[in-house]
Amino acid sequence: MTKKKRESLVVASKVKAHIKDQKMMTSSEALEAISDRVYDLLDAAIARAKANRRSTVKAQDL
Repeated sequence: MTKKKRESLVVASKVKAHIKDQKMMTSSEALEAISDRVYDLLDAAIARAKANRRSTVKAQDL
């Protein structure tokens, strides 16, 4: 199954700056992987909010 290309949900410059502050480098695949994790986190939070019959995602859903 081919994965659909999704828009990035992370600010590349901010992520790279944070990693660089820790004296590390960022690989070319890291930003896409981080964005994928954010999508997964948000999808789970949305599912939890729906299960609780809410249309608002709250911090507790994360």
